[in-house]
Amino acid sequence: IFQVGPKKEVAECKEKFASSVDPTVSQTFMLDRVFNPEGKSLPPMRGFKYSSWSPLGCDANGRCLLAALTMDNRLTIHANLNRLQWVQLVDLTEIYGERLYEASYKLSKADTPRGELGDFSEFQRRHSMQTPVRMEWSGICTTQQVKHNNECRDVGSVLLAVLFENSNIAVWQFQLPFLGKESITSCNTIESGINSPSVLSWWEYEHNNRKMSGLIVGSAFGPVKILPVNLKAVKGYFTLRQPVVLWQEMDQLPVHSIKCIPLYHPYQKCSCSLVVAARGAYVFWCLLLISKAGLNVHNSHVTGLHSLPIVSMTADKQNGTVYTCSSDGKVRQLIPIFTDVALKFEHQLIKLSEVFGSVRTHGIAVSPCGAYLAVITTEGMTNGLHPVNKNYQVQFVTLKTFEEAAAQLLESSVQNLFRQVDLTDLVRWKILKDKHIPQFLQEALDKKIESCGSTYFWRFKLFLLRILYQSMQKAPSEVMWRPSHEDAKILISDSPGMGSTEDDQEEGTSKQASKQSVCDTGKGMDIDDTAEDSLPQSSDIGGREPMEEKLLEVQAQIEAVEMHLTREHMKRVLGEVYLHTWITENTSIPTRGVCDFLMSDDGYDDRTARVLIGHILKKMNKQTFPEHCSLCKEILPFTDRKQAVCSNGHIWLRCFLTYQSCQSLVYRRCLLHDSIARHPTPEDPEWIKRLLQGPCTFCDSPVF
Repeated sequence: IFQVGPKKEVAECKEKFASSVDPTVSQTFMLDRVFNPEGKSLPPMRGFKYSSWSPLGCDANGRCLLAALTMDNRLTIHANLNRLQWVQLVDLTEIYGERLYEASYKLSKADTPRGELGDFSEFQRRHSMQTPVRMEWSGICTTQQVKHNNECRDVGSVLLAVLFENSNIAVWQFQLPFLGKESITSCNTIESGINSPSVLSWWEYEHNNRKMSGLIVGSAFGPVKILPVNLKAVKGYFTLRQPVVLWQEMDQLPVHSIKCIPLYHPYQKCSCSLVVAARGAYVFWCLLLISKAGLNVHNSHVTGLHSLPIVSMTADKQNGTVYTCSSDGKVRQLIPIFTDVALKFEHQLIKLSEVFGSVRTHGIAVSPCGAYLAVITTEGMTNGLHPVNKNYQVQFVTLKTFEEAAAQLLESSVQNLFRQVDLTDLVRWKILKDKHIPQFLQEALDKKIESCGSTYFWRFKLFLLRILYQSMQKAPSEVMWRPSHEDAKILISDSPGMGSTEDDQEEGTSKQASKQSVCDTGKGMDIDDTAEDSLPQSSDIGGREPMEEKLLEVQAQIEAVEMHLTREHMKRVLGEVYLHTWITENTSIPTRGVCDFLMSDDGYDDRTARVLIGHILKKMNKQTFPEHCSLCKEILPFTDRKQAVCSNGHIWLRCFLTYQSCQSLVYRRCLLHDSIARHPTPEDPEWIKRLLQGPCTFCDSPVF
């Protein structure tokens, strides 16, 4: 797949090396899957070597990009443009090969020309300089771009560092949102000088409001060092003056994984950077701190963690907790504790065998807010024997209690429910189980709403009420995804070779019934519900009346919160209309209808809204600019925030971001299907396109 020269010449060289009389050439060529990806009798190379997620906000929908490295060494970038549909945006292997081919496989113009392609060492060199080992994304950099009319606009960019087999590093710069090949801004190649590189990570440090960056590279022989990354095109970007060696001994302990965690030093009263690396069965750590004297480096190893090499490591960047695992099913939790000079680690063992039984672990990852630990497992040994088949499973272990998750959501600086979905999942599970919102959470949330009135807390309240409403509804008697138990019983009893007695069949039936009841309980059904269902019909009706009243009460609260959030967003839309329009200008937004809708409720008394509407009505100069039905040209009155109905009965759904009627067959929906939004059109001004890029006003989810 690599472009190492003209196709005809490459084919001739491959034939020459395969039939070489020198076994060091022919055997090396035939057994190396980089040179010989077909492999003939060897198994096909399917699957992925490594993958890396970008930060949030990199694709067109404000979500993550996925960089994937396949087994045949092809590096591609994918995006989730539509719901549950991944699309390949660019093939970086192909683009980088074209760049090297145009530069005659020289990194700079000063490089001396190498040998011909027919030389096996040159053939190997051209492949090794294109074979990716690892790739990692940086954080998002924001710069200001001056337009033709002297207006400044913020332009986001992200960097992707790719480590190659020959120790070179290609740093790609992408403009956001990343759409494809046209979004590539630049590509710079750095020589790391590390023999046999194995792992890569970004070092990002903030000191006195100045952001610094570098690349941490680890070797299979043991050394670890930070390389400066000089990028002239990125403003406000600083790096190191020279490389910093964190560990230099060639002790043959390969570096498997590197994590960089930003922390605050309580004794030095400044920010610092903690770098942890898995080396064999040990964890190497290095504390980097910038003071007046320069860059201070403290490093050491944590030993006695595992009896086998560490196969995976992950870190919670919010509190600095590090998790490591070995293949024997043991996970260690390392908590950094600062001292006067540096720090120390307290670690405790998490035995997965106590939770999942005998398992082998292959990898771990912590959720963005530290609520869950995901573990990839297979069956362990049974009676001293390995399993015949491997069934890979992703298991989830909760790391926080419901109280901790609720407190973190209340004190969050992110103020976005979608970006804290792991914490909201813990809260959802608790409410579904207990069928009520805890009193302490309700009181704390009401205080937050009264004190600051942020729409984030209103959205959090709406989330709690919806989950409460869901928990109070009666579960359906038949779950669509669950297989039929009756069919399974018939197949078992009628299968040949089964000499079951009637007692055995009755026992099996009772076991299956007990499993079903446990499963129902786990999904939120209570024992009291089943008891109510078994009562006579008269008492059943009497017991359900209070439940129906509670459901109606919760539903009324949900509608009240939704209406409050709608009004707040309407005020924001009207503010944009006021700032970006001249007198009597038709903006295609039903401005007069939104104003009338806000003022239609006598109980709604918002002075800010009244003043804003007064200024807008003066600008409109008694003009209404109503919307018209595209089918019959009748006026579409603004009487409902969700839909518009003309006098002939044609119904159009309204966009929840601009409140325009979506008069097309194609529109977008938020991830949780709360609301719908229209697609931007070329005629829309920039401020309307900016409104259409916003998340759902009810659940913070992106819109597809």
